[in-house]
Amino acid sequence: MHPYNRLPSSGHSTPSPPPSPLRSPRLRHTRSKTARFSPPQPPPRTFAQRLAWVFLSVLLRRQGVFLFAPLIYISGMLLYFGTFSFDVNPIIRHRPAPGSVYRSPQLYAKLRPDMDADDSSADAISTIWKSPYKSGEWKPCVHRSSEGLPESNGYIYVEANGGLNQQRTSICNAVAVAGYLNATLVIPNFHYHSIWKDPSKFSDIYDEEYFVNTLKNDVRVVEKIPEYLMERFGSNMTNVFNFRIKAWSSIQYYRDVVLPKLLEEKVIRISPFANRLSFDAPPAVQRLRCLANYEALRFSSPVMTLGESLVSRMTKQSIMNGGKYVSVHLRFEEDMVAFSCCVFDGGSQEKDDMVAARERGWKGKFTKPGRVIRPGAIRINGKCPLTPLEVGLMLRGMGFTKNTSIYLASGKIYNAEKTMAPLREMFPNLHTKETLASEEELAPFKNYSSRMAAIDYTVCLHSEVFVTTQGGNFPHFLLGHRRYLYGGHSKTIKPDKRKLALLFDSTNIGWKSLKRQLLSMRSHSDSKGVELKRPNDSIYSFPCPDCMCHANRTDDSKSSSAT
Repeated sequence: MHPYNRLPSSGHSTPSPPPSPLRSPRLRHTRSKTARFSPPQPPPRTFAQRLAWVFLSVLLRRQGVFLFAPLIYISGMLLYFGTFSFDVNPIIRHRPAPGSVYRSPQLYAKLRPDMDADDSSADAISTIWKSPYKSGEWKPCVHRSSEGLPESNGYIYVEANGGLNQQRTSICNAVAVAGYLNATLVIPNFHYHSIWKDPSKFSDIYDEEYFVNTLKNDVRVVEKIPEYLMERFGSNMTNVFNFRIKAWSSIQYYRDVVLPKLLEEKVIRISPFANRLSFDAPPAVQRLRCLANYEALRFSSPVMTLGESLVSRMTKQSIMNGGKYVSVHLRFEEDMVAFSCCVFDGGSQEKDDMVAARERGWKGKFTKPGRVIRPGAIRINGKCPLTPLEVGLMLRGMGFTKNTSIYLASGKIYNAEKTMAPLREMFPNLHTKETLASEEELAPFKNYSSRMAAIDYTVCLHSEVFVTTQGGNFPHFLLGHRRYLYGGHSKTIKPDKRKLALLFDSTNIGWKSLKRQLLSMRSHSDSKGVELKRPNDSIYSFPCPDCMCHANRTDDSKSSSAT
């Protein structure tokens, strides 16, 4: 038996190891026999190594010990961390929430050198409206009836509330309701409001005679109710039955509920009447609204004369730009700033002013228990009015040069000496009705907010570019009226104020990056210039297709569909 195969044979043979390599005879003779047959001894183990070996042997032999592994791990971690001190407090850098701090002044100071040095493009006013019209241009398509009117079903007296353009809504809706019910409309009465404080009558703002004549074949309009009918009510309008109609009521409601009472009483009153008719109405009703708003309502002669004079003066001021100017509706009056609940950079004085203004205009509205006001969230949601500084930054970023003529439509700007300074630096050729007209010219309108607003409306209507900064009835009516005059395109910049809030909050942004974003915003306004009315949209902002038709369509097709 081979010396390496001493186990009993199992039918398999174990191969012998290969023979040792031959060694040099010289080396073989130098080694002792002990060195030849004894393997090298490993170095002795330390106590720690022996302890670890025993511990691992126990773990491997008794696997249940692994149940204690979490305890062993936790104990080790406690021993490890116990060697360090945690007495030092960590440094936490707190950054205010987006929008909670008004950063536009810092951004302006940083960007102003690059802004003034920028001459990379031509003035935007000559290139701004480039988007092609979808399906061609539109044109006004409102026709007056040529037939006589049947006998009237009675008289409707409405009381319009709000400012200039909210009253305008009431007038146009009243014309539509009266025409649909075959009633005689009494010239609407205007409520005196504590905010606008304007006692003007219809004839002070609008050309009453022109209004009546334009509608004569569609709706009867009279100055007052005949005395023989008022005798039934003691010649007192408060004794006349008053309908309290819900907002946005359908025209069917007027037919089914209001008309029977009108036939019974012959005189009815609707007060208040703002927004009391749904925008989704049949073509016959929409035609009357269009006729009233775009054709019958013309400002009174004094208002129109001064308004057109200011348009002519703005055109002369803009001779470098071919007579084209930009109009901006700036809502930064004290009452608007107070109502928005936004915080700007006026410090404690601004805070005191706003608290006082809110109490004067809306007693208790903003101090109700449980009401929480978050100015930062309001700004980020795009609800804060743009400041004059922000308007200037936006327009310069959109490519309007320092030489652009700007017409500012607004009331009395809050803290104007401070807040208007940056805008005047960016646009020295800036004008208002007060700078364009003399004291003598403005005197008849000075204490009448609606008449002053009508002058602003006229100048804004004829500008090459209209910029809205806060929404409301004034820009909504101008959007539609400008579409009606300019082939269906509103020629209006309606900025994304949520995006602006983020841009103006980022003081690290560079001029080129800001300008790229604002040029994109300008382009978006251009692409949205022509929009068709959807069912619940305002016909006063979207006159297509109810009040307008395609330029390549015949008037007859529109006329037949509208009547």
